Amino acid sequence: MPTKRVVDARIVILKQIGETPGIRYRELVRSTGLSNGTLEYHLRILERTHKVKVDISDGKRGRYYPIDILANESNIIGFIRNNVSRQIVTFILEHELCTFGEILGHIKKAPSTLSWHLKRLSKAAIISVTYGKEYQLYQVLNSKFVQEILYKYGESFKEQVANGY
Repeated sequence: MPTKRVVDARIVILKQIGETPGIRYRELVRSTGLSNGTLEYHLRILERTHKVKVDISDGKRGRYYPIDILANESNIIGFIRNNVSRQIVTFILEHELCTFGEILGHIKKAPSTLSWHLKRLSKAAIISVTYGKEYQLYQVLNSKFVQEILYKYGESFKEQVANGY
């Protein structure tokens, strides 16, 4: 039978993951105040007992999600939790079709940074790229669904930005 302290730690972890779906391990350490070892221990138990989902990328633990989140939601959240990717997706949603130069002018990052994010978003099937002779056009796939996710989880993205300061 788990002690009250053990139960409290798991409740804190589950609450944080529920409020911030797609949260990374380091963010969980900061936001829960738990030590690395304690957090790791409880996360493994929560994973084994199917209380949380873990998105593993590149063989490493990636992001943590509530168990009831849909796979297509978690895929999008994992990308738009990143501030630059979210700016790109939001800009394209607002303008429907955008060129590389238009997006670059909006996000004010290096062209290589923008290119890297666009490739990742395209590979994840969040945006599509139409190649012309002189330019490429970018469009959000399933834009209504992406807008719903931005609306549904928008507060957790703002919280992450505020916590960064």
